[in-house]
Amino acid sequence: MLIFAINATIIRIFRLYLYNNSKLLFKMTALQNLEEALSKRPSKAMQHLAMEQYDALEAVLKELSDQEDAEIEVAETGAKIKLPFLALRLLANIMREMGKGNGVLVIPVTAEVTTQAAAEILGCSRPHLIKLLEEGKIEFTKVGRHRRIKVEDVMSFRKQQKQAQKEFLTQMMKEDEDLGLYDE
Repeated sequence: MLIFAINATIIRIFRLYLYNNSKLLFKMTALQNLEEALSKRPSKAMQHLAMEQYDALEAVLKELSDQEDAEIEVAETGAKIKLPFLALRLLANIMREMGKGNGVLVIPVTAEVTTQAAAEILGCSRPHLIKLLEEGKIEFTKVGRHRRIKVEDVMSFRKQQKQAQKEFLTQMMKEDEDLGLYDE
């Protein structure tokens, strides 16, 4: 097991960032405040610290195997916390995104979202999303009159769409090359 120290300031920053003025951004069951959560951006101080510490954490992760747990020591208090490798990988991803100035929202993959939240994740209108649901392109369940969609299904559809777009653009570029539309 590899032991390394983490500055308590980072822990405070993540606590402040995730709770941001007592408004909990991490929701286990629903994402009614998705738009608000996505609009939160880290301050310049948070960005700088996250960029600085991301490299150190990434170096530590390279020394660990993905089956190995790590023990983190908070330098200021001496407290030791044992974390699974995947939790550290998630922390590194959060720090990388914060360093870029991006807001971060952590949700469980098994969570269900409303049609509005799913539409916001996909970047489309709610009526368009409902059309996709009714066409069977994304699985959903009904709770009374309301539709609920698993986050993993929304993300899977998003990944399929991105792949289809990439294939289409590649095909278009190949056809343009075949027609001699590109200058050499």
